Amino acid sequence: MRDRVVAATAMAGALLALGVGAASATAAVGDTSVFAKVAAPGYPAHAYVRPDGRVFEGTYVDPAGEGVPSKVFEYSSTGAPLRSWTVPGQALRAEHGVQVATSDARGRLVLLDRTPARALLLDPETGAFTPYATFPDLKSCPAGDLLVGCELGSDEAPMANYATWLPDGRLLVTDYHQDVIWQVPPGGGRASIWFQSEELVSDGFGGAGIALTGDRRAVLLSQAGNVPSDLRGKLVKIPLLPDLDPGRPQTLWQSGLGDFPDGIAVARSGNVYVALVGLAAQVAKVAPDGREITRFGTPLLGSNGSAIPFDGPSNARFLGTRILVANQSPIFGNRANQAILAIETGEEGVPELIPAGAGDPPRAAAPAPAPAPAARPRLRATASPSRIAVGRRTAVRVRVTAVVDGRRRAVRGARVRLLGRSATTSSSGRATLRVTAARPGAYRLRATRTGHRAGTATVRARR
Repeated sequence: MRDRVVAATAMAGALLALGVGAASATAAVGDTSVFAKVAAPGYPAHAYVRPDGRVFEGTYVDPAGEGVPSKVFEYSSTGAPLRSWTVPGQALRAEHGVQVATSDARGRLVLLDRTPARALLLDPETGAFTPYATFPDLKSCPAGDLLVGCELGSDEAPMANYATWLPDGRLLVTDYHQDVIWQVPPGGGRASIWFQSEELVSDGFGGAGIALTGDRRAVLLSQAGNVPSDLRGKLVKIPLLPDLDPGRPQTLWQSGLGDFPDGIAVARSGNVYVALVGLAAQVAKVAPDGREITRFGTPLLGSNGSAIPFDGPSNARFLGTRILVANQSPIFGNRANQAILAIETGEEGVPELIPAGAGDPPRAAAPAPAPAPAARPRLRATASPSRIAVGRRTAVRVRVTAVVDGRRRAVRGARVRLLGRSATTSSSGRATLRVTAARPGAYRLRATRTGHRAGTATVRARR
């Protein structure tokens, strides 16, 4: 019965959302209106549109909010306030706040909490909060070294920011402080690093918005800025490899000084709408090839034709042909401007991917009638040389082996990848990769083959 009620609610909400999109089609592109005011404690950061058209908003860090827990508000698809919930278990004497990042396959909201560094599931039907994930506090990497599993910049506390699902049920979460993208395993648990790059290191202002491209072959990431060396942010495209690991990132677009790109929304056309929470007080529209098409709002002033100007616009989320933008007002703390605004775009967004079973632990496999097959052998990869010079093209010889029937044997047909180059091993398990490292650091060589567990090796680049 519950499943039927949820399905009926989702269908009704979707039809309502379509009606809103059709009604707004008569508006001119760029027309901006006030969708809803956000009640205390204010400081909205991400107006999340669930697939059924309902809108949810969390309250984020209020500088004067010590002792006041965060709240989650619900609105109809027309902006009417419906319900609210108070977040339990926060460290109220520290900076605290939640983002409603996404929802799972059962319609539960995924909340990213600042303090403690965790993710919660909120069931709007019952009001129940359930722990879902934790985010580790990484320690700084040793000076001059780039290692896996440590923080590349200065030592900062975790700050989970935005999230998107991978097709296999993993949840990717950006970390604004620690310059990584986390992956939460299907069903929840302790997060581990999915993506880390020296190019995205920043003090205090890091990875923000994240979304899949329309073809689901890549992840888009907004970067606030490489502070203090570069105050310009960027939009980065990270290809998804066949195993959904990250490929080599590509910078699509770069913002102006102090723009601080934040949340993003992807249209069916491939255009990306980027909220600029910094001094620009605008929302940028970027073409799939990285060209900046236009900006909504007057620079610095934020004037947009509505009763409330842009004041720290921190996200973008499609509702029909409009994008909802949360006005956080992080600099001025103007309560009158803390609202959700709606901008007409004249196009529709890419439907959000929420995999079947997302949010629930994977179902246990039925007992096999026959004995379980032998465990897949793990590949072992070795690289020679294991140290290379920055900027110099070097032939790295790779050998891949695995233990089969108690003996270590060469593996033919293994795929090896390093620094964007790939090759297939010969019958002797050998391959050669000619690579060039642009920066010093430790780079992971990865070997894969069907029927085997992946193997890795580390190649270090030094000046």
